[in-house]
Amino acid sequence: MENFELVILLLDATLRTSTPLILAALAGMFSERSGTINLALEGMMLGGAFAAAAVAYYAGSPWVGLLAAIVATIGLSLLHGFACITHKGNQVVSGMAINILMSGFTALVGIALFAQGGKTPALDKASRFQPITLPGAEAVRDVPILGPIYFELLSGHNILVYIAFLAVPAAWWVMYRTRFGLRLRAVGENPGAVDTAGISVVLMRYRAVVCSGVLVGMSGAYLSTAQGASFLQDMTAGKGYIALAAMVFGKWRPFPALFACLLFGFLDAAATRLQGVILPGIGEVPVQLVQALPYVLTVILLAGFIGRATPPKALGRAYVKER
Repeated sequence: MENFELVILLLDATLRTSTPLILAALAGMFSERSGTINLALEGMMLGGAFAAAAVAYYAGSPWVGLLAAIVATIGLSLLHGFACITHKGNQVVSGMAINILMSGFTALVGIALFAQGGKTPALDKASRFQPITLPGAEAVRDVPILGPIYFELLSGHNILVYIAFLAVPAAWWVMYRTRFGLRLRAVGENPGAVDTAGISVVLMRYRAVVCSGVLVGMSGAYLSTAQGASFLQDMTAGKGYIALAAMVFGKWRPFPALFACLLFGFLDAAATRLQGVILPGIGEVPVQLVQALPYVLTVILLAGFIGRATPPKALGRAYVKER
């Protein structure tokens, strides 16, 4: 029974750690399905996390902070689109430029506003997203097997965790069951044919990067107002790149990307549990090795699977309208 409870706690932590990855992976999927590479997820997450924490601190509401994060990341997405879609700039360079910009900009503004070394002040309970207890969770808490699964694993998460997991089937429906999704995928595969049909390729790609901005803004807000209680300098710690790896591993599809994010989240959760653990015949597990596990897996997966994942045919190619 003790081992069962340990597994439940590990899976519970997996759901929490995979949430920002899921939202960011879906954000990248919408952008790249339209043909626009989005390496800027890391910087956008960072900007969203800072905006959410700073505004939530002043407003005293996590929802206002979430709105601020979404506005900030939509702005960054439009900046990326302006460089890549309107001016047909190099999409990789634009994305990396935003990552570098936000790494320094968030620290600079944080120091100017709060004078705490780039951090924001700690948020109180009213300014953070709090855990939600699902109906009946307390009643079945002590029931064997069912109780821990419902009370510990399914209940007790904040609203953004539930939104992230509901966003996966919603993204699938939008991508594969709506006119917008059909046109979005067509723009990423054959923009010339879409343009011939009288649909604006530029407008579709801008709509895609806006969708990307909304999702990655929620991801950043989760880090600073739900999982954490403040903004810390470079607190994303490569999660934007891991989300990109999960998206590629999932072949730009929502549900496979979800499973990849859960795998990365599981490793992250396991890394926390393994710190200080003594293994027979090996000794204490080095903290540095444990912390590196998710990133090592990222390299392994990309090295082994990126050749098999077929991206949208027009990905990374600026569209020039034929005259």
